[in-house]
Amino acid sequence: MPFKPSRVIFSLSLFLATVASLSSCQDTACGCDPETLVYSNDFSKLNLENFENGRLFVFQRDTLLGNYHNEEVSVTVPNLPSHNIVKVTVELWTHDSWDGNPDEGISGPDFWYMVLDGQEVFRTTFSNSPCVSTFCLRQSYPDIFFRQNDPKTGAIRTNLPGLCLFSATPNYTTVYSFSKLIEHDTDSIKITLGDELRQTNSPNPKCDESWSVGKITVHTLTVL
Repeated sequence: MPFKPSRVIFSLSLFLATVASLSSCQDTACGCDPETLVYSNDFSKLNLENFENGRLFVFQRDTLLGNYHNEEVSVTVPNLPSHNIVKVTVELWTHDSWDGNPDEGISGPDFWYMVLDGQEVFRTTFSNSPCVSTFCLRQSYPDIFFRQNDPKTGAIRTNLPGLCLFSATPNYTTVYSFSKLIEHDTDSIKITLGDELRQTNSPNPKCDESWSVGKITVHTLTVL
């Protein structure tokens, strides 16, 4: 699913104007309404309502959505209030041997993407590789593909063991939290999360690398 610009993605100028407006907004007089939280799910209540391909498991005492390998999972959030912007925030957990950007046809690149109402709005890569002077498999995150950033750049947690292949090894699950702002004005939104992972030299690719989700939140707002 290629990353394509479209009307749902902010142009740079509109995005910067929106961020500036949001950062200075104290009331509706500034040209924006406060954010309204319309959906929040950390899966602690085992809630998979409106999910497609949703499943849960427990890892490190947290209930997570997943785990996934070369799959998509979707949730539809209905009954949105009037708005013209949606902010979707995802807490993503990457497990085991993600290899990031390398494109040698065997173990990468390892892509992860987000689709909102059928339009891909974010595509990047992640790496759980150790990074030393003689060996470093870099990732694109927190940028879109293709950028060269060190493994685990932008992570909020890096000290967890792997889920399967590296379950006995620390620092092989990495947690990220990020938000995407998009133009949106309909009364529901479908959020799809997916991956394109490559591990052709592994007898058990899902054990070699997979991902899960710790939390999803959706806010609506109006910028005038």
